[in-house]
Amino acid sequence: MKVLIATDKPFAKVAVDGIRNEIEGVGFELALLEKYTEKQQLLDAIADADAVIVRSDIVDEEVINAGKKLKIVVRAGAGYDNVDLEAATRAGVCVMNTPGQNSNAVAELVFGLLVYAVRNFYNGTSGTELMGKKLGIHAYGNVGRNVARIAKGFGMEVLAYDAYCRAEDIKQEGVNPTCSVKTLYQGCEIVSVHIPLTSETRQIINKELLELLPANAVMVNTARKEVVNEADLLQHMIDNPKFKYVTDVAPDNQAEIKEKAGDRYFATAKKMGAQTAEANVNAGIAAAHQIVDFLKNGNQKYRVNN
Repeated sequence: MKVLIATDKPFAKVAVDGIRNEIEGVGFELALLEKYTEKQQLLDAIADADAVIVRSDIVDEEVINAGKKLKIVVRAGAGYDNVDLEAATRAGVCVMNTPGQNSNAVAELVFGLLVYAVRNFYNGTSGTELMGKKLGIHAYGNVGRNVARIAKGFGMEVLAYDAYCRAEDIKQEGVNPTCSVKTLYQGCEIVSVHIPLTSETRQIINKELLELLPANAVMVNTARKEVVNEADLLQHMIDNPKFKYVTDVAPDNQAEIKEKAGDRYFATAKKMGAQTAEANVNAGIAAAHQIVDFLKNGNQKYRVNN
């Protein structure tokens, strides 16, 4: 069996070494395609691979069809919208993610962005503190739970909404569940977004939701840029001169937001949520372990396609 690591943005060496130990430890072959610059390089490399590990690399129908022996694709991370699930299903390819491996890294970034925002981006003026503020968590999955844990350390009151998580389960963890997403936005000075990108969530954060927020609210988005209606976000920032938006997924209309909203907006240079040494290693090794377990034992626990 041949396992390919195909990463435009490579794993750290320690992560690759850990993946190699998992793969070669059971007698499989490991191949590396790092920092590739042309799609054809990926198409060529995947041609004889039984499995592939990717990060944010695009695995579309052409890539899947080029993998004539391909049995499994694992996205080392939580989000998997970079993989064409329908094409994989048609080709009989299993797609998995590695939920939870990057969660703490993303949650810590939330608070790095949040402290930066409430302290007025360290511009020398008087900001505010997080203690006593109401934090709303939009989607209470692995990242959301870690955000709640850290928020309690700051002395914040934590609320959460998740369409697929029972209110009883949220309450058991010392977090206040809300009955609807509208209630969450109405009741919180700070909202942290953790919803995955699906057909249902695309542009779900729109004018209607944004207008429910307090005038001086802060929104942190470490999920996907596509879950926010960017035109509505821009207009909300224009209409509400105290509203702040911080993110590690810069919107397409970033230049206009900067022009109109100025120092109430900040985005990292690239997506940073999983960019820690620990998350890099955890996700890579988890991906390798899942591939071995699937190929040897048929375990499909983390399968995300039909």
